[in-house]
Amino acid sequence: MPPEAQKAERTLRSLGMGKLCDDAILSLNRAAEDAVIQAKPIFVSAIKKMTLKDVTNILLGEKDAATQYFKLSTTLDLTGKFQPIIQSSLNKVNATRYYTLLANSYNKVPFTRKINPDIANYATQKAIDGLFIEIAAQELKIRDNLGGARSTPLLKKVFDFADKALKL
Repeated sequence: MPPEAQKAERTLRSLGMGKLCDDAILSLNRAAEDAVIQAKPIFVSAIKKMTLKDVTNILLGEKDAATQYFKLSTTLDLTGKFQPIIQSSLNKVNATRYYTLLANSYNKVPFTRKINPDIANYATQKAIDGLFIEIAAQELKIRDNLGGARSTPLLKKVFDFADKALKL
């Protein structure tokens, strides 16, 4: 839920409207899942556009250098691709309806600060944020070789080189 809607959620749950809140949250999650499927070609394109300097900066940079590179090089395209999919998905699974009902119900409660019933932009940003949280976690696993994350000969060779270069 958007931060301004979290108070609304608590209030509505206390008024016995927990199912409405649950339906809104589930619908938001489903919309984000529908959009994330579209990310792969955007990331492939970002990889193809990498320069030698980008690769060096990622390999020898901070523990989140790849995540930061992808944030800078894909966020605009991800937003453009995700927004209509999330809007459509929100409509398909009735999230727009549930969230609008939730927001409008809360907005009728006296002495409360009104919340915006438009959820699509928020859901789009949260889907992108979630994607980068997962990328950061995977990057850290590979960099630290957690659980044998450097599972291919190429990953082993590249990160063995990076490990040695960083120790110098």
